Amino acid sequence: MGWSAQAATATSVGNERGRGGSVVRVYIRSKRLRFIMSGAAGFIGSHLCDRLIAEGHQVVGVDNFITGDARNIDHLRGNRLFQFREWDVCRPFDVDGPLDGVLHLASLASPVDYLENPLETLDVGSAGTRNLLEIALQHQTRFMLTSTSECYGDPLVHPQVETYWGNVNPVGLRSCYDESKRYAEALTMAYHRVHRLRTNIARIFNTYGPRMQLDDGRVVPAFIDQALRGEPLTVFGDGSQTRSFCYVADMVEGLYRLTLSDERFPVNLGNPQELTILEFAERIRRLTGTSAALEFKPLPQDDPKRRQPDISKAKQVLGWEPQVSLEEGLRDTIEYFQTLGSPALARR
Repeated sequence: MGWSAQAATATSVGNERGRGGSVVRVYIRSKRLRFIMSGAAGFIGSHLCDRLIAEGHQVVGVDNFITGDARNIDHLRGNRLFQFREWDVCRPFDVDGPLDGVLHLASLASPVDYLENPLETLDVGSAGTRNLLEIALQHQTRFMLTSTSECYGDPLVHPQVETYWGNVNPVGLRSCYDESKRYAEALTMAYHRVHRLRTNIARIFNTYGPRMQLDDGRVVPAFIDQALRGEPLTVFGDGSQTRSFCYVADMVEGLYRLTLSDERFPVNLGNPQELTILEFAERIRRLTGTSAALEFKPLPQDDPKRRQPDISKAKQVLGWEPQVSLEEGLRDTIEYFQTLGSPALARR
């Protein structure tokens, strides 16, 4: 197994030119690769498992199910390219055999989860990241961290670019999540600088799609859940705050390309299409056919007023930008939740 550095000009992943003619430099696989992935049973993690396996790679998935769902990887059980280990990555561990990459997706990413488990959230960003970096160092392989747009806090720069340092309250309710990711980024860069480890950092913006949990507190599943039940859609504040929503298939494509790249500094991955929460609520009402009203509640502490990624770097370095429209992605997501039967059955 191995990587060969190459700059090419074809149109497949790893062989593209970015916008403006800049060469996308990536690492092309010379053989099938073997990855270890934390958070493999999570929303994004399980989709990335699918993508890697579809490309012929092996995945050793790790999850402790604090927020992951075994149903997300049930279809991979028995697949010769997939192994699973139930483990808390905050505890030291190792993997037998060769490795070609360590992918750290384990995280309590939803407000409901990290507000209920602040210590676990800080642990997985610190101890968990350190343990996985040590595995990458031991195997002399590459490491990819999934970070977050929350590193920008309630931003004073719009849209958010990777060079912006952010506006984060370090002692607020959300700080357990924000600061765990900021620390994880700093730790990752320290390993890169001290040990010359090959690292990648993805700053993920709002992502949605099948396998999300309806009760995780984020706006997409919350609105869909309420709409399917015919209940009022809960809008925090006056609904003028903005978000940008990226479909999970597009996000996985970006993560896959980043994992194969030689970009060491953070890269924004998200959909730059910005809309207000009120506009988004109307989309959900129209697509679900509900006539439910809107219910307004106070805005949570430190909730970002605007959120929109500048993806110029992703376009140039990875040749990547979202392809799935919000309309198409939401239809797929709504259909997924409808196939679960009663929304109550979708809850853990």
